[in-house]
Amino acid sequence: MRPFATLVTALCGLVLSSSSIVYAESTFASPKPLLPADFKPPQVFKNVNLVRNTNLEKGFARETINVVVENVDKQPQSDYYLSFPSDLFGRVGGLEVRDKKETEKGRFEVEAAEVDYPSDVQYFVVHLPEPLASSSQITLGISYSLLNSLHPRPAAIEQSDRQFLTYSFSAYVPSAYQTMTQKTKLKFPSTNVPDYTTTDLKSGEDPERQGSTYTYGPYDTAKIEPGTSHPVTVRYEFTKPIITATLLERDLEVSHWGGNLATEERYWLRNNGSKLLNHFSRVDWTVANYQQSPSSAIRELKYPLKQGSVDPYFTDDIGNVSTSHYRPSKGNREANLEFKPRYPVFGGWNYSFRLGWNNDLAPFLRRAASGTDSYALKVPFLEGPKMAEGLQYEKVVLRVILPEGARNVRYETVEGSSSNGLPSAGQIQSSLSSHKTFLDTLGRTVLTLAVESLTDEARDSQLVVTYDYSFWEGIRKPITITAGLFSVFAAAWAIGNIDVSIKKR
Repeated sequence: MRPFATLVTALCGLVLSSSSIVYAESTFASPKPLLPADFKPPQVFKNVNLVRNTNLEKGFARETINVVVENVDKQPQSDYYLSFPSDLFGRVGGLEVRDKKETEKGRFEVEAAEVDYPSDVQYFVVHLPEPLASSSQITLGISYSLLNSLHPRPAAIEQSDRQFLTYSFSAYVPSAYQTMTQKTKLKFPSTNVPDYTTTDLKSGEDPERQGSTYTYGPYDTAKIEPGTSHPVTVRYEFTKPIITATLLERDLEVSHWGGNLATEERYWLRNNGSKLLNHFSRVDWTVANYQQSPSSAIRELKYPLKQGSVDPYFTDDIGNVSTSHYRPSKGNREANLEFKPRYPVFGGWNYSFRLGWNNDLAPFLRRAASGTDSYALKVPFLEGPKMAEGLQYEKVVLRVILPEGARNVRYETVEGSSSNGLPSAGQIQSSLSSHKTFLDTLGRTVLTLAVESLTDEARDSQLVVTYDYSFWEGIRKPITITAGLFSVFAAAWAIGNIDVSIKKR
């Protein structure tokens, strides 16, 4: 029995090797610097010309600002402050700043810097890659979304009524610096804009209307103090739901042995549109569907899937939902999952569900060139339904479940020449933990990323996860199973050889 004991000890030593130190390591986004309540950005810049484009064609406001910035200080400057009203600061999503003339160089680093209470203004700090010399200019392209910024008016309507939304903003763009000239363009989903604020800030008609585009300005604001506001409210028709995911939990499970990438997403949806004035009528709903009338309720969700996606499922709190249609991919065409909630989701209603599918791991995983034990996993950070009315996410929690024994885990988001809808890496919280499943010993390594205030513009944004995974870690589970079975058989053999007969003394 001595050789057997030695073998079991060696196997246990391999199975229980001390690679779990990675689980104790956790990294989080650095805390936001807190500025004093009376903080004012140094007036080292001025905005020579500013143009703001606001798109209201989806269920959230999308703003793009192009501004020519000049350094008016005698010293080179590298920190440009973006100011937002305090009530909007927490709802800014996917903020991105680039050099408008050289977008291919990538985004600038942006840091949230909150001002201590009480303050009506909060700031993001844009760190220019190179200090801007005195009297020099740079054109900044600033893009972001404003979540939960659209409000239905009236707040409650009949089931067959059309929905109208309001959007409020300032004709003067909030800025920490002196702005010489500026204007704002609004793009509506239709020409039906029954109410809008008119101003006398310039000679002539303001706003100027051209189809579904309204233009406020241009204004000569050289003598207007920074931070001055001029309230404007517009009301327009929007005959689609305002789809909001209060929480999305997205799990990506990597299996080297099975060669599989399993994806599961859990949604908590809410429609932020107009509420029903009276009770829901199934008869009126059936007639409206037959007539294909527009509605502010969520009827169905269309979800494109990657090529090769198989085994899709759609369940909610009750169980499997059969009102779904899956179209597998053919050739270069992506797969498509169309599913209808168990009931139409009207304004103020909630619906939670989960869906999942499998993919072959090979298109997503590559062995790193730096070493035979290193791997690089490239997966979408966010997928989600693809709807004309858009989808906004209040919070997204992404978990990448790596094989047991994976260590030295690192990640990065892939940037392109255009916006990918994600905030800067410093605004994404990350942590490492362990997750035990069937026949695991130490548990699988889990990389968890959490980010707030996203929109569907982040669909298909890429995440690259690199990790080390040795051959011995790969055979941990087979050895564990073999050792376990061998131990059971050995114990059974040992027990079977025990003499329990009653003998004479």
